[in-house]
Amino acid sequence: MNDIEIGLGKRGRAALSFDDIAIAPNRRTRAPDLVSTTWQIDAYRFDNPIIGAPMDSIMSPQTAIQMGQLGGLGVLNLEGLWTRYDDPSAAYEEIGQLPELQANARMQQLYAEPVKAELIERRIAEMRAAGVTVAGALPPNRVTELAPVVTTAGIDLFVIRGTTVSAEHVSSQDDALNLKEFIYTLDAPVVVGGVATYRAALHLMRAGAAGVLVGFGGGASHTTADVLGVRVPMATAVADVSAARRDYMDESGGRYAHVIADGAMGRSGDIVKAIACGADAVMVGSPLARAAEAPGRGWHWGMEAVHSELPRGERHWTGTVGSLAQVMHGPSRVPDGTMNLVGALRRAMATSGYSELKEFQRVDVTVSPGR
Repeated sequence: MNDIEIGLGKRGRAALSFDDIAIAPNRRTRAPDLVSTTWQIDAYRFDNPIIGAPMDSIMSPQTAIQMGQLGGLGVLNLEGLWTRYDDPSAAYEEIGQLPELQANARMQQLYAEPVKAELIERRIAEMRAAGVTVAGALPPNRVTELAPVVTTAGIDLFVIRGTTVSAEHVSSQDDALNLKEFIYTLDAPVVVGGVATYRAALHLMRAGAAGVLVGFGGGASHTTADVLGVRVPMATAVADVSAARRDYMDESGGRYAHVIADGAMGRSGDIVKAIACGADAVMVGSPLARAAEAPGRGWHWGMEAVHSELPRGERHWTGTVGSLAQVMHGPSRVPDGTMNLVGALRRAMATSGYSELKEFQRVDVTVSPGR
């Protein structure tokens, strides 16, 4: 994409969001029941490519278990309410009733309760006992401290998720995370993000990441653009990181690093377009916040909202549209893409004539900027 002159001393690259593109079927169609939405990362295979983001508003141990039983993957926030409180129900109740202008300040106080190692162990054990793939997330600044507890508890997939994660973080702290060293000493595959550029993603892949999160997560609930001036036009970002995956495969002799779109996917059509741009899987928040089982009870927020020094997220009302099973697999009662996420992906693939997710990444796309 061509650079645009911002002024005499600055140029910028044009980039596209999911709203700027659409898939363009141009080959034979097929029946939806002939389409496979399966996705596999390392030894773990899933019936669909939908990952529940590690956000307290959507992921409890129970909803993570339900996500696994519904064919997806739920990632528990290992520095969230479930690892700070033995029973976080009172905290959830209070968050749901807070006046808008007081919400962030009070949530900061609730999240000031220390993370407890024994609760991390207990939550992981609950999920493991259910027989689903166990995934948990930490931000980069807590990995060195808490990873020994997490790995001892027996996690299957380790997610390192932050606003921006690099393989070359510079810090004055002696215990700053050495990502490459950490990944290669861990038995579990590691998914890392967020990134938004080819170069940053390639560095994470070279560090050994099994998957790379594209975007900064949060979507409907984050205010990163307002606070930091940082925004990710997701269609371009996913396509760029997909190119990094291709080039990394060539230079590594065939090692495949998964591209996982993270954020800006509030409806099923966005999920479809993320896969079309090259994503292997998607990590979503607000679509799952609308499920009746979501612990946020229609309220949605991420860890960005409770940062102790610089909140860059907010509590966001999504409401409730149906059960988690209905949100994932239908039947849908509404025509707005908030229910039957897997069914919509399956039908889009069938309409375009593709039978596998990897094939669907080759679908034609049209561009209508600023529509």
